[in-house]
Amino acid sequence: MEFSLWYLGLAAAFGLFMAWGIGANDVANAMATSVGSKALTIKQAILVAAVFEFAGAFLAGGQVTSTIRKGIIDASQVENNPELLIFGMLAALLAAAVWLLIASRKGWPVSTTHSIVGAIVGFAAVGIGVESVHWSKVGTIAISWVVSPMLSGFLAFFIFMSVQKLILGTKDPLKNARKYVPFYIFAVGFILALVTLLKGLKHVGLDLTIGQSVLVAVVSGLLTMSIGIVAIRNIKTNPDEDVDFRFTNVEKIFGILMVFTACGMAFAHGSNDVANAVGPVAAIVSIIKTGAVAQQSALATWILLLGGVGIVLGLATYGWRVIRTVGRNITELTPSRGFAAELAAASTVVIASGTGIPISTTHTLVGAVLGVGIARGIGALNLRVVRNIMLSWVITLPAGGILAILFFFLLKGIFYTGPAI
Repeated sequence: MEFSLWYLGLAAAFGLFMAWGIGANDVANAMATSVGSKALTIKQAILVAAVFEFAGAFLAGGQVTSTIRKGIIDASQVENNPELLIFGMLAALLAAAVWLLIASRKGWPVSTTHSIVGAIVGFAAVGIGVESVHWSKVGTIAISWVVSPMLSGFLAFFIFMSVQKLILGTKDPLKNARKYVPFYIFAVGFILALVTLLKGLKHVGLDLTIGQSVLVAVVSGLLTMSIGIVAIRNIKTNPDEDVDFRFTNVEKIFGILMVFTACGMAFAHGSNDVANAVGPVAAIVSIIKTGAVAQQSALATWILLLGGVGIVLGLATYGWRVIRTVGRNITELTPSRGFAAELAAASTVVIASGTGIPISTTHTLVGAVLGVGIARGIGALNLRVVRNIMLSWVITLPAGGILAILFFFLLKGIFYTGPAI
């Protein structure tokens, strides 16, 4: 292939740019509940996300990547012209990254999954042919965008109701917080470890049985719970602080829990959304190596590494803009409310990552925050902000598609030397 090194270089550059956009927009969105509830400062949130987003992307990012890479387009349509798929994937990466840059500058929390799927469908339908798109697969993904916020909202509602019943609504909420919060911490450690072991680590050579995975997950949950218990014991409470707000000291304990759920949300997000950046890169690398369009190809370690690094850079440099929008404007968050939203969203994202469905973290988290808000009454929500967020979601699909079509024909005009089509 005449321009192989150019294609590889552009794939790495655009993939890094796209991963940066995910870090700037979606990761910030995922960490906003922690910052909005004042459980973490923005600097602490960036540090937590840097470690756990990278771990999620690198250790558990392989499963979803295969869905984005080969599930949306019928590769047989471009078997005679594999370069067309290279142009398309490069165009999709650049289009989604540019849109994320625009949205992040404005502080809009948009869906990176929407961006890349819209871009891939756009270039494929126009550049290759409408029949090249697996519309049934696109339909399945679209349904998941509706189901995921509903599922996370449902989970968040019941998690927060359990918090109210076991802790906030009792005669001695502080005593009950010390009693029950460690069990919530166990749930965070157990759920994340189990789904990661069952679905996420096969591509790094770790393939445990279900029984072994459950055992390791239980140990992980107990270890996490032990750390939490020690942290809770070290919290200094002052009864005088509860005069103005009855749950001031209780929320300190939930602040500890929020740190664990923030780690979980970051890991879950990295495992799911790294696919949006590295999936197209993997497709390009495969074509360059083999000279043909393959239905399946091995995911190189350096590609996941590229995605993980890009996500961290995006969060560190631009993430504060979207954190400020989401963390403080949708609803008033306290650590107990933020915990319920984050645990529900993390569980939904990790389950989806394990089953290979590329859901939107943005939709999932907003759904979870809405679930918590509904548990407190609809008046607790800023419906104007919710409406604006949903409007930005609608714009994202066509924006990604239109930009991808433009970039596809630009790249084709520069590099294509094959037969006229």
